[in-house]
Amino acid sequence: MRAGQLGMIATPAAGNTVPDGVDWCADNSCFTPGRYPGDEKYLAWLARHAAHAARCAFATAPDVVGDAAATLARSVPMLPRVRAAGYRAALVAQDGLEHQPVPWDLTDALFLGGTTAWKLSSAAAALAAEARARGLFVHMGRVNSLSRMRYAASIGCHSVDGTHLTYGPRRKLPELLGWLQTLTRETIAPDDLHSTQ
Repeated sequence: MRAGQLGMIATPAAGNTVPDGVDWCADNSCFTPGRYPGDEKYLAWLARHAAHAARCAFATAPDVVGDAAATLARSVPMLPRVRAAGYRAALVAQDGLEHQPVPWDLTDALFLGGTTAWKLSSAAAALAAEARARGLFVHMGRVNSLSRMRYAASIGCHSVDGTHLTYGPRRKLPELLGWLQTLTRETIAPDDLHSTQ
């Protein structure tokens, strides 16, 4: 991670420590039911990590998996509060966001979440393109294969996350680094695709 090839994703539920000098992102833990600590505790957790905010690509506002309308109801009040805490505020894109008014002015990053089918849809790709056109950071969640990393890079994602390394880091780390080298050789990465595992 300190070499800059990999970053990390930190969540309040996981209790990870963010090492000095490491690129990272903050996720709210909403993906796993019952793990989101609540708005005030989440903001307090972000405050405890403020010393690392400059290296944080984004911090997600709370979301509702697979439901864009419910996500917007939950996220819109929190996006300015995440910014006020010193972080780039990320809206987690969920199924159906293409049919909703996207609060671009409140958003510094777009996190492509949602169901796998939606995340890989042309609607999600169009939202990623719009975010890129607006100069926003774009991230895709749950990316655990070279083919998925290729796809994320091809639609303009700056970074991805996944659980690949958790299934045998000694064996999986060289594989993951190989994927990044392959993407670099193929030159399909829009900027510098990083993986946050």
